[in-house]
Amino acid sequence: MGPRRRRRKPETPTRRVESPTPGPSRRRPPVAPSPRQRRRRTFGWLQEIRKLQKSTHLLLRKAPFSRVAAEAFLVHLFEDAYLLTLHAGRVTLFPKDVQLARRIRGIQEGLG
Repeated sequence: MGPRRRRRKPETPTRRVESPTPGPSRRRPPVAPSPRQRRRRTFGWLQEIRKLQKSTHLLLRKAPFSRVAAEAFLVHLFEDAYLLTLHAGRVTLFPKDVQLARRIRGIQEGLG
């Protein structure tokens, strides 16, 4: 058997319903919103984004951010130093392991 074809419904003429009162339409033509209404529609988060993009202040405070950065640096350094300790066959972390980790990383001893 071949593919089945759908039967099309016979088209019925649509009737146009007249409004009970002849004359102009009841809808008002669209009017552009006033500037005051336009301001009300803006979203709070959008205003905050615009305000932050215009400003030059930092979003994170300097002191807490520097503490977090310093902690991350030290943790990573001690991880590397402990790997050197394990490589040497020891369990105790010695200052020479930290010094070697700094030397491998290329971190200079003192800047002053």
